Amino acid sequence: MKIAVFGASGRIGSRIVQEALNRGHDVTAIVRHPQDYTLLHDHLKVAKGNLFDRQDVETGAFDQDAVVCAYSNTRGAPASTIAELPIPLIKGLKQAQVKRLIVVGGAGSLEVAPGTQLVDTPNFPVEYKSVSLAHRDALKLYQNEKELDWTYISPAAEIAPGERTGKFRLGGTKLLSDEAGKSFITMEDYAIAVVDEIENPTHIREQMTVAY
Repeated sequence: MKIAVFGASGRIGSRIVQEALNRGHDVTAIVRHPQDYTLLHDHLKVAKGNLFDRQDVETGAFDQDAVVCAYSNTRGAPASTIAELPIPLIKGLKQAQVKRLIVVGGAGSLEVAPGTQLVDTPNFPVEYKSVSLAHRDALKLYQNEKELDWTYISPAAEIAPGERTGKFRLGGTKLLSDEAGKSFITMEDYAIAVVDEIENPTHIREQMTVAY
């Protein structure tokens, strides 16, 4: 398949690129600064693009089978940019006539009890709250989108670099935790779940989650 990854230089985006390449897909890594992108592979192209410019999105998405949005505001951009992103992204994909979209989402919108989402719990870390609320606002915009075949993939409550095991659980809108109450997934295994969903779509226009 031909897969475009916006945010390919990020910690999660780079692992999605590598996972897709390892499976033989043709990947276009779309980044703001191509000159700084160091990964080399026969099936990899690197292109410049700004996710907040719908024309750039259209150009990057053109002739692709699927697009992955792995945007993160970790480089100093305000959390509000996460909630602003869906509009140019959706418009650009429609202009490119590409329907399949995978969004690297947040965990805060996952339910921990009926009617209670993780971000609304009393002990939710203050330092992550603005980002999680922005992710939740973005999810609402995707949920209103009826033309694109989007999938919003929420990680576990905690996601970090680690081992690629290939052994994890998939869920829907509820937070997954292990027997000890820990909700965790490595970025490597999260990337597996993303590429699995591209290859075999099972959550069209749905939120899903992945954890151990």
